[in-house]
Amino acid sequence: MDQMKRYAVYYAPREGAFAFRANEWLGREPGKGRDLPQPVLAGIGDPRGITAEPRRYGFHGTLRAPFRLAEGMTEATVRDCVTRLASRLPPVVCDGLHLETLRGFVALTPMGCEAALLDLGAAVVEGTDALRAPLTEAEIARRRPDHLSRRQRQLLERWGYPFVMEEFRFHLTLTDRLEAPDPVRAALEAFFAPVLPRPFVIEDLCLFGEDQSGRFHLLHRYALAG
Repeated sequence: MDQMKRYAVYYAPREGAFAFRANEWLGREPGKGRDLPQPVLAGIGDPRGITAEPRRYGFHGTLRAPFRLAEGMTEATVRDCVTRLASRLPPVVCDGLHLETLRGFVALTPMGCEAALLDLGAAVVEGTDALRAPLTEAEIARRRPDHLSRRQRQLLERWGYPFVMEEFRFHLTLTDRLEAPDPVRAALEAFFAPVLPRPFVIEDLCLFGEDQSGRFHLLHRYALAG
């Protein structure tokens, strides 16, 4: 695979019924780099038109948002860093997952592990910060700083992303932003209900890379062992 444009640290489920159904819904298996036929659900129709953005990223929950490498950093440096992080951080055990609508898009969100997830997110952001290049003016503008709170703008300046630390909310995106998300959420609740894990455990840090076409790929999985 060609040199990646950006890297990110995500959660992605291990192989199994939950991972297969989520990848099937988005139409991509980011670990194998292959497309999958997407299911047509009652009340939704062809899902390709409402899953374009999450399909590009692959099914995931963000821990460290995508970043360009700082000068002197390589993919090997990133891998070493994430290896060390995973070796000292413990898994996060949540009660389960449920469907929510967040700012117009449908997502799975965890229950019963908020404090542990904040700790994990902060540790990953802090532990990978030296890897990233400073944001360009164009990258800052894409975050629409005029729509952010004062604290979020401070976090963007300090950590390269506005929704970190106390502003972090872990979620697994399933759709693009929708004008009428409720029927889609209802259909997805039925689609995912048989495979939602209880408990839901974040047991790995997953290194993803963005290729030259803008698609993200799962490059390596690191078990949380702290």
